[in-house]
Amino acid sequence: MLNIILTNTAGTPIYEQIKGQIKSAIFAGELQDGEQLPSIRQLAKDLKISVITTMRAYTDLEQEGFVVNIQGKGCFVQFQNPDLLREHKLREVEESLSAAISAARMAKLSETELLEMFKLLLKEDDFE
Repeated sequence: MLNIILTNTAGTPIYEQIKGQIKSAIFAGELQDGEQLPSIRQLAKDLKISVITTMRAYTDLEQEGFVVNIQGKGCFVQFQNPDLLREHKLREVEESLSAAISAARMAKLSETELLEMFKLLLKEDDFE
């Protein structure tokens, strides 16, 4: 089941919040290929927002290839290319590492200290 949580303080338009959470659910495997999404009207009603807002999110998702809208049937998750999924995960890792590097700079850690911390965390998680 799709669980979308909207926030007014995010500084992100509501349609972008919906789109992002649906994409995240697809990438996480919570929404499977061929799974039907709530109708535009139902989602708008559930979230207590405008139908136009949900339509914008679904239209963007369709244009980006994440869903397909079948007239009279509804909106369905579209098969995702494994390379696209991997690329998304790589981008998430890069963003997280960039944030960690920024925090390390603010804490005035040396490259050696940062690398040692990284290696230690890898070993703790049995990554190797």
